Amino acid sequence: MAETSQPVSLSPRPGSARSDLPLLHLDEARELLRAAGRTLLDEKGQLSAEDLSSLSRVPDSAVPLLAALAHEVRLARCGNEVEVEGIISVKTGGCPEDCNFCSQSAAFDTPVKATPFLDTDEVLAAARETAELGASEFCIVLAVRGPDERQMSRILELVPLIRDETGMNLAVSAGVLTDDQARRLAEGGVHRYNHNLETARSYFPQVVTTHTWEDRYETCERVRANGMELCCGVLLGMGESVAQRLELLEQLRAVDPDEVPVNFLNPRPGTPLGNAPIVTALEAIRWIALFRLALPSVTLRYAGGREITLRELQAMGLTAGINALIVGNYLTTLGRTPAEDLQMLEDLQMPVATLGKVF
Repeated sequence: MAETSQPVSLSPRPGSARSDLPLLHLDEARELLRAAGRTLLDEKGQLSAEDLSSLSRVPDSAVPLLAALAHEVRLARCGNEVEVEGIISVKTGGCPEDCNFCSQSAAFDTPVKATPFLDTDEVLAAARETAELGASEFCIVLAVRGPDERQMSRILELVPLIRDETGMNLAVSAGVLTDDQARRLAEGGVHRYNHNLETARSYFPQVVTTHTWEDRYETCERVRANGMELCCGVLLGMGESVAQRLELLEQLRAVDPDEVPVNFLNPRPGTPLGNAPIVTALEAIRWIALFRLALPSVTLRYAGGREITLRELQAMGLTAGINALIVGNYLTTLGRTPAEDLQMLEDLQMPVATLGKVF
């Protein structure tokens, strides 16, 4: 039976972003997807902001079609390999910033307490374990506004030690950087620097007040200016609207990242967002696909929250545009076992990218 020609009116479900616009009729969605496919696959072009806004309104029944197109784009632009990365929090908790999603903030009463910088042997042991999984990237993470001189020295000491022992590329996430710090990290061998925009500029003050969205954007620019790859991710599910997610996509395109980790809010006890609803699985697939269509050539990485959001549908994300994984645990939450993720890749016949291919 043919569907009605009227668009679908949808009240936001728990975990879904708010939109003032109704969803499209299925026939309209199919035509939009065909046009997007021509632009991205046949013409090797880029979708406009208007195109992405229209695609964000496809009905739930068309989300698998959206995902299928995103997967085609991922294969055409990036290939079928999946980059695997491990991360380690070398300095946990006690952060002076008030990011409302983060249990490492000293502003909130959470179970995560400040701990000192990990010993070199502990970091090297974690790096070896990550390398044994076939990972090509290892990321050192610090819960700080930005690194002080002592922390900079420790990072610059660890980077060559880990690289020489494991052969992996080294990434760092240590907050806001000065021009001099960005230069020193690049000269010290840091391959990729992570600094997330997290959310749209217009929504950022609702989430963080101790630094600005501009602080983050400027650090991203410094990373690129000093020759490091830029890893710049997002966190979906903090109460932002559809329009703000679309705004964020345009702001990401402006900063031109090499990698975009897609995080979904996993509400942390004691934080202001501790009782926020979890993004639904279908909503997560919809936005994974939209991020791929907006950023056809980036490394789009599964990151925090996928286990609680997608549950048994995690493999679907890898056929909706994802082409990289963080394996193992996250900064303060547990992930799946690496064996489960590697088995998922084997089941999907998606090979792990080797180090040589990453360079």
